[in-house]
Amino acid sequence: MTISDGETDPALGTNRRYSDSIDRDLAKAHLTRVAAAGQLETLTTAELQLDAVARTVDPVPKPVRAWVRFGGEPTLVYAEACMWTPRAVAIRFKIGEREYRCWVWASAVEALSE
Repeated sequence: MTISDGETDPALGTNRRYSDSIDRDLAKAHLTRVAAAGQLETLTTAELQLDAVARTVDPVPKPVRAWVRFGGEPTLVYAEACMWTPRAVAIRFKIGEREYRCWVWASAVEALSE
């Protein structure tokens, strides 16, 4: 399991003195490798059905944690929810300097306190 922005799989060992810094660096490096190895997947037009369901556009995107896939590799990222329907959420997030945008199922998104 990959987690961006400083969280790692609890199965990994840590260095007590520098654990936060090391964990954050490892997570960023892994996320960069995953993003480079595959294309970001997004929901299809048929799955979204944007012409048949109401959607909400938020002028102030909300912080979330969401599962995305790069070339089939599931990865947990910190993102912003920009738009949503009852079943799907449009998110944006950065890896390094590059911004990514995609639609994911609502069940793959967890709201974070601001």
